[in-house]
Amino acid sequence: MSVAQLAPITARVSSRWLLLGSLALNLFFIGIAIALAIRPEPPPSPWDRDVFVRMERLATALPPADGAVLRSQIKANQAAIEQAQTSYHASRDAIRAALRQEPFDDNAIRATMTTARAARQTYDQAVQGVFAAAAAQMSSAGRQAMANWPPSRKSANGSKP
Repeated sequence: MSVAQLAPITARVSSRWLLLGSLALNLFFIGIAIALAIRPEPPPSPWDRDVFVRMERLATALPPADGAVLRSQIKANQAAIEQAQTSYHASRDAIRAALRQEPFDDNAIRATMTTARAARQTYDQAVQGVFAAAAAQMSSAGRQAMANWPPSRKSANGSKP
């Protein structure tokens, strides 16, 4: 058999492997497309910048009567918490703006950080005041559930904090 006679056979074998490889690659890409299309939505992030969203998540996890107590305290103090939260977020934004300034002013960033610390303390006092007032009116089970919040958090050694 001559080389001229083997060329068509070699071409047919090569084209079969090429066709098989192309088919496998296409099936791979189709499988990826289907997997991306049917995958579930990612769960919502447990962290939300808005304290009212986080408080509502906590209230939902409490026994119903205790959740209602927490919600009533939130509602009674909503204006103070909103003002403190807005002020704190604005002070954090001011820190970011001061860090971006050119030329950089060391004294300006220090003053902005001092303002942010005061805003954070006011914010913490407003939120913690709500929790303290609500806890005083809650059942023991409600206070325990609040102390164990969030329920999925574990410390490094595997025990609950």
